[in-house]
Amino acid sequence: MRAMVLDQLAPLSEVPRPLRLADLPKPEPRSDEILLEVGVCGVCHTELDEIEGRLRPTRMPIVLGHQVIGRVEAVGPQANRFQVGNRVGVGWIHHSDGSREENLSPEFRATGCDVDGGYAEFMTVPQDYAVAIPDNLSDQEAAPLMCAGAIGYRSLRLTSIGDGEALGLMGFGSSAHLVIQTARHLYPNSAVYVFDRSESVREFALSLGAHWAGGIRDTPPEPLAAIIDTTPVWLPIVESMKKLAPGGRLVINAIRKVDADKEELLKLSYHDHLWMEREIKSVANLTRFDISEFLPLAGEIPLKPTVTSFPLEEANEALQSLNSGSVQGSHVLLVR
Repeated sequence: MRAMVLDQLAPLSEVPRPLRLADLPKPEPRSDEILLEVGVCGVCHTELDEIEGRLRPTRMPIVLGHQVIGRVEAVGPQANRFQVGNRVGVGWIHHSDGSREENLSPEFRATGCDVDGGYAEFMTVPQDYAVAIPDNLSDQEAAPLMCAGAIGYRSLRLTSIGDGEALGLMGFGSSAHLVIQTARHLYPNSAVYVFDRSESVREFALSLGAHWAGGIRDTPPEPLAAIIDTTPVWLPIVESMKKLAPGGRLVINAIRKVDADKEELLKLSYHDHLWMEREIKSVANLTRFDISEFLPLAGEIPLKPTVTSFPLEEANEALQSLNSGSVQGSHVLLVR
């Protein structure tokens, strides 16, 4: 089968084409696993973290990709949840202990990091960690929902905001452009304020219903009950804490942060940024329950990602585009 394979870790600036096209054996489903013929796989910022070594895959070489939409090609001897031909999705969580807090479990294993993922024509997954896709979402629309959308949904829930409370989005990439649509559906009376370094991305946010959009250091029209930070850098943490109302919460939706501007944290002031019960909370992975709760909601809204597509063989170009920081919406690879 065709697959884009990562052999070594290095900065994209030094190795601009980190993935190679390879012909790998087609995997076989074990016991409770299903074999997917991959149709589309989303491209996520986490893959940049893996390639550059901030999040190290547990084995090399490895096939990246964890926003997978495909059809069941075959089932293992104990797999009975899906039939051949069913359309399903796979997210970041490949398997874990099955608890409601399985995202925090030491048994957590990640798709495309601990096991081969969806930058390939076929992949396997335990049946309990695959989910049916709503009929009103195309493969390209559904792929970004498996991580960017689902982790955004988890982040939104972790803010604990109520309808009518102001929400901030720090950075406006793949996840945030889905969060704003979800927030406007769940909290129609809440103003949403967007902070991004790119003027074109800020205009994109306004087109999706943001009440205001400014730069990372700009002051919003009102103090915010919560902010979700999806950026890979540290400055937005300090800037977010300035913008929170008393009792406000910053939720950091990032699996890793780069070291380039880490010194910005030294500017945190307890009195100005943390006092008055302001708090910081991180998002760690997600659970299969997040995905299974979110997808029906996405179909109900319906959630429509803005998608740029690349052939599987152009995965390196897709990653470079994502790394440029001026992406509007989501990137996906067309595998079939």
